[in-house]
Amino acid sequence: MSLLKVSGTKIVDEDDKEVILRGAGLGGWMNMENFISGYPGCEFQIRHALGEAIGQEKSEFFFDKFLEYFFQDTDAKFFSSLGLNCIRLPFNYRHFEDDMNPRVLKESGFKHLDRVIELCASHNIYTILDLHAAPGGQNTDWHSDHGGHIANFWVHKDFQDRTIWLWEKLAEHYKSNKWIAGYNPLNEPTDPTHTRVIEFYSRVHSAIRAVDPTHVIFFDGNTFASDFSHFGDAHKNWDNTAYSIHDYSVFGFPSSPESYVSNEQQLHRLRRSYEKKREWMDQRGLCVWNGEWGPVYARKQYEGEATEKINTERYQVLKDQLDIYNKDRLSWSIWLYKDIGFQGMVYLDLESPYMTLFRSFLAKKHRLAVDAWGADDSAVKGVYKPLLDHVVEEIPVQFRDLYPHPVWRLSDRVSRLARNILISEFLVKEWAEHFVGKDMDELDKIAASFKFEACQKREGLNKILTDSAKTVV
Repeated sequence: MSLLKVSGTKIVDEDDKEVILRGAGLGGWMNMENFISGYPGCEFQIRHALGEAIGQEKSEFFFDKFLEYFFQDTDAKFFSSLGLNCIRLPFNYRHFEDDMNPRVLKESGFKHLDRVIELCASHNIYTILDLHAAPGGQNTDWHSDHGGHIANFWVHKDFQDRTIWLWEKLAEHYKSNKWIAGYNPLNEPTDPTHTRVIEFYSRVHSAIRAVDPTHVIFFDGNTFASDFSHFGDAHKNWDNTAYSIHDYSVFGFPSSPESYVSNEQQLHRLRRSYEKKREWMDQRGLCVWNGEWGPVYARKQYEGEATEKINTERYQVLKDQLDIYNKDRLSWSIWLYKDIGFQGMVYLDLESPYMTLFRSFLAKKHRLAVDAWGADDSAVKGVYKPLLDHVVEEIPVQFRDLYPHPVWRLSDRVSRLARNILISEFLVKEWAEHFVGKDMDELDKIAASFKFEACQKREGLNKILTDSAKTVV
């Protein structure tokens, strides 16, 4: 066990020996996400709906058991057995602060976070604390848990002030814990000005350093951790800091423009996308961390006979990305560790109580493409095409590209607002209704579907990660 720090382009231990962090993100846990956990919309919506449907006591019991079962000692032991040494822990500010009672710390928020940090430490696994959802929403997506498409974090200073306050509390709580590799103060910001994010980073850096002068700080690039082009020389005022890219490849998703065959042109595109994201850091000799990346996978219940072929291609994307990272001795955190079967290293059994309960509902969600992540909209594309055509007809071309372009194209914006916000909102109560009439024992069994012992392992993915971890020492 050694406190980590940044030295030039490397992460090193207290003896200045290089440490390459390889691991995964515990997405869907203390910041639940629809495609990971199987609900529609945002976490705050389903928590409210479940409380209305079955009462607050039962609702809180279910969610607490979900948090307990999602990651336990058996998970940490398995993770360590793969040769991986770091888990990024995404969490939601709502665990620590209430919007109706701001700046009053909820000590209960530390219950499961402390537990998992300690479990990981017992298996020689570092952790990185990742504020995935900040007050007001620091980005335009569902995973910042604000329910809209405007990142109000950047237009209301009080949201930023509350986040500074929270990081002061977190830094005070964890400043002496050497198993924490560092703090990731804000996941995937989308600041349309490209300047307020830098101002906020300077503020949060100073606030953390006033309390904790030693832990590494990991700053995401703007526009979903992809763009550092406006950062200038800001890094000169930020000590012991690394910079996080999120290196998702279009080849790893259903929206891929072509089948992936790992030819010279595709490998060049893979490498160029990665190099472009880290260009600012390389020009200045700064430390880079890949905080998120990885393909999604086909499922037999939806893709049928094409499943094996699709996943063979996705595994090749994975291998080719890892080859790039290993050559650069890059630290990384793949997305993600556990889910209901779309991307996780570990995933729920289709015959588990949770998956059985929601089998028809999940099929409906898939058909309606109400989750933005990796959606297959083929069944509903015709429904939304007239709306898209209407926008194209009425809006002059020079006004169609709204930030965060090019991450959101015109078609993406229409789908995010129409499918992933509007339609999903109508499904929230339907999701909650599945729990009506369940007693405490039944709720416990449903939550226990997320236990490691009840889950399946994505063996192909895990073997590739293990083999890769052995190649660079």
